[in-house]
Amino acid sequence: MTRIFERTAEIGIVPVIAIEHVKDALPLADALLEGGLPLAEITFRTPAAAEVIAILTRQRPELLVGAGTLLNAESVKQAKESGAAFGLAPGFDPLVLDAATTYQLDFAPGIMTPSDLSLTVAQGLRVAKFFPAGIAGGPGALAGISAPFSHLGMRFIPTGGITQHSMGEWLRLPQVLAVGGTWIARNEDIREGNFAQITRLARAARQQVQQIREQA
Repeated sequence: MTRIFERTAEIGIVPVIAIEHVKDALPLADALLEGGLPLAEITFRTPAAAEVIAILTRQRPELLVGAGTLLNAESVKQAKESGAAFGLAPGFDPLVLDAATTYQLDFAPGIMTPSDLSLTVAQGLRVAKFFPAGIAGGPGALAGISAPFSHLGMRFIPTGGITQHSMGEWLRLPQVLAVGGTWIARNEDIREGNFAQITRLARAARQQVQQIREQA
């Protein structure tokens, strides 16, 4: 794994965030940091994504910022130029992977099947996003799909349908690097300026990760 993904593994949870307005970037970052969660995946699902990443990386360097929902080469280029430390995609697209290589962006493609995982391994990657984790079969499905590849040291970031109540099941799998979750910084809380709630959820998630690891 790269240093960036090692740091992601140390934190254990990736808040997945679709932020609509640039003005909310810094209050969001401060809410996460106050909650002890110095990590954010800003998804390219809104026009504000690239500018938000640029603001966060420039003004809150203590926050590890990645780019999510990278669906084409242009979004990879924008992510890198904005300062994103890593990129994630919902699926495996060779063109997106080529762009990540070209722009030297630490990248994890999305996988859901053994075939997806075979393609990922063939490209020399050792981190992948398991998506959509919930409807793809849950922790048992990931354990089964990844079993033939376990000797290669593959690690995963399951995302999609994970909640604060189910995250423990995922984090107890040794192949899970971190979990991705949308519940920590929900769109409605960002829109309504409810950053205190985001801080509370971030702190609770971070504490839960630590408790799970202490019990392991």
